[in-house]
Amino acid sequence: MNPDRSVFFVSDRTGITAETLGHSLLTQFSLDCNPVSLPFTDSPGAVDAAIERIEAAGRATGARPIVFSTIIDAGLRNRLRRVNAVVLDFFDTFIGPLESELGMESSHTVGQSHGMADPGAYNLRIDAMNYALSADDGAIVRHYEQADVILVGVSRCGKTPTCIYMALHYGLFAANYPLTDDDLLSGRLPEVLRPHRDHLYALTIRPERLAQIRAERRPDTRYASLRQCQYETVRAEGLFHQEKLPFSDTTTMSIEEIAAMIIQTRQLPRRLY
Repeated sequence: MNPDRSVFFVSDRTGITAETLGHSLLTQFSLDCNPVSLPFTDSPGAVDAAIERIEAAGRATGARPIVFSTIIDAGLRNRLRRVNAVVLDFFDTFIGPLESELGMESSHTVGQSHGMADPGAYNLRIDAMNYALSADDGAIVRHYEQADVILVGVSRCGKTPTCIYMALHYGLFAANYPLTDDDLLSGRLPEVLRPHRDHLYALTIRPERLAQIRAERRPDTRYASLRQCQYETVRAEGLFHQEKLPFSDTTTMSIEEIAAMIIQTRQLPRRLY
C-alpha cells in the first residue's frame, strides 16, 4: 500500500499552472494525496515558510512530500531545492531546453501566464465571461449573433459550466439554450435558434445521471424523476438527429473534455492560451 503523500503546489503567483500540470501528472498514479497550494511564494521569507510547512508534512506522514513548483526567480528556486522533498520544477524542466532551442533567454517575468501582462487579452476574457453569464439559460437571446457557439440541451446536462469554462480559458463567447417541454413536444428546433444553426452544439446525458444531478437540487419532484429524465433525453436526442446537430454525451466527460470536443468540432478560435 502506498502511504499518503503530501503534495504541494508552490508558485510566485496564483499557482494555477502548477496545480493544472501537477494534477495532470498525478492522475496517472493510484495515490492518496493531500494537496496544498502555496501561491504568492515570492520572497526568501515566503520560501522558507513553505519549506518549513513542507518538511512538517513529511514528518507527519513519514513520506517525502511531492512539490510542483513554478517559481520564476532562480534564487528562490535554488532556495526551495533545499527542502527535504521531491521537487519538480516546471521552469527548470521546460524553460532551459526552450532557451537553448530558440537561442534566446526567457523574460523570467512573474505573472505572465495568469496576470494582466496583456490587458487586451484580460479584457477579452472578462467580456466573454459577462456574455456567458448574461446569455445563460436562454436569458437574453437577442445577442445570439455575437455567439461563437450556442449550447443546446435539457436542463442540468452541463451547458452553463461549459460556457463559463470556454469564456474563461479561451475567450469564447458562449451562450446556452435549455430545451423546454414545449420544445421537446414540438420536435422542432426552437424558432430563435434557427438563424444560428451553424453555431449550435448540443449536449446530452444519460437519464440515470441526469436524475441524480437534478435530485441534488430538487429532490422528490417530477423534474428529478427518472421517468421525466428518460423522456427528455430521448426527445432531445431525437431532435438532435433530426436537425443534424453535432452533440456529445456529457455523462462521463469532464468540462475540459466537453470544451475541447466543441472547439474541435465547430473549429472555434482559441483567443486565449
